[in-house]
Amino acid sequence: MENFMSLKIYSKPGNETFVRSVVAAFAAQLNPTMDQINDIKTAVSEAVTNCIIHAYAGEKPMADCPITVDVLLDGGTVHITVVDEGVGIADVEAARQPFFTTKEGEERTGMGFTIMDAFMDKLDILSGAGQAGTVVRMSKIINAQCSMHNAQ
Repeated sequence: MENFMSLKIYSKPGNETFVRSVVAAFAAQLNPTMDQINDIKTAVSEAVTNCIIHAYAGEKPMADCPITVDVLLDGGTVHITVVDEGVGIADVEAARQPFFTTKEGEERTGMGFTIMDAFMDKLDILSGAGQAGTVVRMSKIINAQCSMHNAQ
């Protein structure tokens, strides 16, 4: 059985905590373990923080800096899509490497995508140089038996 929700927020640091809590509460319908909920919260935090820090860089009024978070519960899997309309990522493969950052000299670890990849079962990043916006798609299997049953 599918279930869907969508949030649209401004690119504002305080909204990251709100989004991670809402996504975790929505995913709780699948009866995940605490470790699975914490994995989801961590990955969502990283994705939204990347949008806030990198996508808009404070160049536009906040109302022009949306972040959309869609969550689909499909069988026993949580699918999360985080979308911004910012500057895009010039080199996605480089950005996926541990410790890569475009914010040298700031307190950034360059581990955002590495963390998302480690905590989720699937991670896809759609972006490019000169392309407006970035789409991050993540999936976490909560109940494989439920997913397999629904696929039949």
